Amino acid sequence: MDYTKIITIEPGKRGGKPCIRGLRISVGDVLGWLASGMSVAEIKDDFPEITDEDIRACLAFAADKESGSFVAMAA
Repeated sequence: MDYTKIITIEPGKRGGKPCIRGLRISVGDVLGWLASGMSVAEIKDDFPEITDEDIRACLAFAADKESGSFVAMAA
């Protein structure tokens, strides 16, 4: 998945953490919610601006970062 149009990094937003489409919801937030047992439906209920594609993008971003395939993104 090409997450580069979904995951954004802005130095002045959330301390430069990767976020979803410029929102103040970080990849780490989404991963934490999933790890704590929240379902995708529960996340979307709590944050209606998040889509299934956004959540998949977070997972793909994290997988690339973990595997070493991550390439730094321009802000």
